[in-house]
Amino acid sequence: MKANTHGDAVLPSPGPAVTSRWNPATGVWETLARGRSVLADPRLNKGTAFTQEERSGLGLTGLVPSQVLSLPQQVSRAYAQYSAKPTDLDKNVYLRSLQDRNEVLFYRLLGEHLSEMLPIVYTPTVGTAIEHYSHQYRRPRGIYLSVDAPGDIERSLRASGLGADDVDLIVATDGEAILGIGDWGVGGMEISIGKLAVYTAAAGIDPARVIPVALDVGTNRQSLINDPLYLGNRHTRVDRATYDAFIDRFVVAVADVFPNALLHWEDFAADNARRIMGRYGDTVLTFNDDIQGTGAVNLAAVLSALRATGTPLHEQRVVVFGAGTAGVGIADQLRSAMISRGLDPRTAGRRFWALGRNGLLTDTSAALRDYQTPYARPADEVAGWHHDRELGGIGLDEVVRRIHPTVLIGTSGRGGAFTEEIVREMAAHTERPVILPMSNPTHLSEAQPGDLIRWTDGRALVATGSPFPPVLHDGITYTIGQANNALVFPGLGLGAVVAGARRITDGMLQAAAEQIAALAEPAVPGASILPRIEDLRDTSAAVAVAVARAAQRDEVARAPIGDDIDDRVRAAMWQPDYQEVRPI
Repeated sequence: MKANTHGDAVLPSPGPAVTSRWNPATGVWETLARGRSVLADPRLNKGTAFTQEERSGLGLTGLVPSQVLSLPQQVSRAYAQYSAKPTDLDKNVYLRSLQDRNEVLFYRLLGEHLSEMLPIVYTPTVGTAIEHYSHQYRRPRGIYLSVDAPGDIERSLRASGLGADDVDLIVATDGEAILGIGDWGVGGMEISIGKLAVYTAAAGIDPARVIPVALDVGTNRQSLINDPLYLGNRHTRVDRATYDAFIDRFVVAVADVFPNALLHWEDFAADNARRIMGRYGDTVLTFNDDIQGTGAVNLAAVLSALRATGTPLHEQRVVVFGAGTAGVGIADQLRSAMISRGLDPRTAGRRFWALGRNGLLTDTSAALRDYQTPYARPADEVAGWHHDRELGGIGLDEVVRRIHPTVLIGTSGRGGAFTEEIVREMAAHTERPVILPMSNPTHLSEAQPGDLIRWTDGRALVATGSPFPPVLHDGITYTIGQANNALVFPGLGLGAVVAGARRITDGMLQAAAEQIAALAEPAVPGASILPRIEDLRDTSAAVAVAVARAAQRDEVARAPIGDDIDDRVRAAMWQPDYQEVRPI
């Protein structure tokens, strides 16, 4: 257990509601708790690893078996228990239960099996856990805020027992646009919890200094409202004015109670997500992973792939299939990178063709959203193109046939949308097509990597949103890189914390993407165009250093960034090791 970046205690100073604290001066946990209260605190609990001296001093004698086991022995046993679970949901439930009773053991187990367990604690299995949240509910974690009681927001935040300098990170969701499964109301709490687990496992964000939050504004899923066990508000989602007032009150309360915390928004519907970032992005230390994280990891994949093709970013013709929050977020990051490389904003925007539910976006498209406008093509430019009557516009096949894209990105949630005909047409005009089917979970992926490799005779440079196994083609094994946001957000958060950043800038996001791209070796035949998930902790550390330096360049860093930044980043990363627990 380590102190935070500034050397302060990771728990608040003892007060009426605080029974335990980490003392950085002595390197021990100090607690007033005794007996079963110690075992009930996941920060303190070591289970069978408590020494005989600790057992005596903490009133644990007789409450745990007599044998003292080491942490590696506990990890071995926990992994065997985990492996025996028959389904991925059962494994998710097991890991969450372990997290609730022993955080050090949970994070040591997760860290040692990260590539195997990341899809369990995070996407895609967390989606299943969210669907079953009210029925699988065991114990609370985090803070639940209700739109029906906005006056309780500040009191609820303070009920965490954490002080103004004790929180580095808050992940909040309103549960409306969960992964590829939509509106699940208060069940979205599981995505906040899962996201924070990745922050800690991947980047060493101290779990004692984070808070998951569920913003319960109702649900439009009638089956939840009708479910007698549903734990959220039993009404439809509130109107926009009520919603915005609730969000504003929440942001103000966070700034007042936890003024140094990074506020991470997760799985909000497109319009709400864009409106929130537009309102607070320039004034609050805040980040939307679906917009900015997805954009940054895709920028990393494209930059890495272009190292293999040998062509510059500003020459690419980019098709984004799925012009919602994620798709436009990706386009925004790519466009910003093009501008930083010398293109003017209008010319950069002309390098994109974005498709929504009714096909290619044009300046005459019905219900064109403001964030889509930069990517709408002039209607007269495509007047002679084939219109699909069933679709109500110009389809993907026609766009690919007309413009010969070099980069094809999928964020549509339409499994199999990148057909053999479309991919072969793209490959006929591009030597090394870059194809990124990003939708998840797996069954929603726009194409299977094996098909993409086969249809392009091994020439495609592929990364996916969901994990896929390697593909063998003509004697070459192709490792399929996962364009997982976990490559970005943990290191971004750590870098922001170490730098004491006042806000997240485009420069910090671009620095993260460029660092991720630099860690891959795309020129090697069959190699992934993205770093391995197995190396996620090292990747996050490298990203954090790049982000901290970018924060300094963009003049938003409050902490000095010197030549020792690599060491400072590593020193700030919490390690899942048992520390002495001492009675007071």
